[in-house]
Amino acid sequence: MNTNAQDFEAQLRAEGYTEIETKSYDPRPANGDHAHHFSVRGMVVDGTFTVTRDNKPVTYRPGETFAVAEGEIHFEEIGPGGARVLTGRKY
Repeated sequence: MNTNAQDFEAQLRAEGYTEIETKSYDPRPANGDHAHHFSVRGMVVDGTFTVTRDNKPVTYRPGETFAVAEGEIHFEEIGPGGARVLTGRKY
């Protein structure tokens, strides 16, 4: 789903997400299986951001959104051009 960053941030706030920020990531290979003690929703602003669950990678590009549920095993990879991602956490 493509949306702009301002609308996405408003959605995050309305749904109870906190710690909303835009992070810049350098290119890097997958960081290994892990889980969080919070849910994450994000929108790629620039670059590519890949989330892999159950050995199924999905690459997100600018304007595309993703979600990772609390406790869900996954890993992330940052594309060769790096990435900027707007994220929010829900505890």
